[in-house]
Amino acid sequence: MKPDILMIEDEPNIAEAVRFILTRDGWRLALHDNGLGGIEMIRELRPRLLILDLMLPNRSGGEILSELRADSDPALAGTLVLMLTARGQTGEAMGQADAVMAKPFANDELRAQVRRMLG
Repeated sequence: MKPDILMIEDEPNIAEAVRFILTRDGWRLALHDNGLGGIEMIRELRPRLLILDLMLPNRSGGEILSELRADSDPALAGTLVLMLTARGQTGEAMGQADAVMAKPFANDELRAQVRRMLG
């Protein structure tokens, strides 16, 4: 079954915590752990929401987001993106994201943001 959410996050503790929180609320979630192959995962899975870490090994979340927004497929380019950043971290790509959350974040804050974005 197709996931509602794809999370690209290299910190296993954060990824597993988010998986637990969001699947408990009924969302279907897929995980990917680095920037390499990230855009391919997005194209393959076509999630409703992408939760994307800004700092990833092999390829930054900013690079992935820029490529996603430039995709020739309007449905893919319009994928909702929640960018995760370390506190104080900035980047050009953050302006391309639909929402930005600083890590660490409260579980209820994440749940509320996903509900706002996906209904």
